[in-house]
Amino acid sequence: MRLTQGTFSFLPDLTDAQIRKQIEYALKQGWAINVEFTDDPHPRNTYWEMWGIPMFDLRDPAGIMYEVNECRKAYPNHYIRVTAYDSTRGWETPRLSFIVQRPKEEPGFHLWRQEAQGRTIRYTVHSYATDKAKGERYR
Repeated sequence: MRLTQGTFSFLPDLTDAQIRKQIEYALKQGWAINVEFTDDPHPRNTYWEMWGIPMFDLRDPAGIMYEVNECRKAYPNHYIRVTAYDSTRGWETPRLSFIVQRPKEEPGFHLWRQEAQGRTIRYTVHSYATDKAKGERYR
């Protein structure tokens, strides 16, 4: 199963050259870049771990690609994404977010269906990644 979160998630994985182009675009818009990682990509897990702090003052795509590659080295079996934030009007709004690394094997999700009172049906999404203890996932 292939995780589809963020921009470009239905496309084949981006090359480093394509990632750099997207970073260049975001920087030209004046957006700040952040690198994040997780081993639990549940759709409701919107707060991934931050790789350092957001790069508000870094305007060089090479510097951001360096941070992406350092995160890849530190977390080779995690999902890693780049998010670009627009801070105009006092907001910190994500304008662009895309995955730049995936684990070799993506475990996927299970949809639990529960029938409740009357004709009510409840659904719960369970990430197979959480079946293992944190730190042991994707080994």
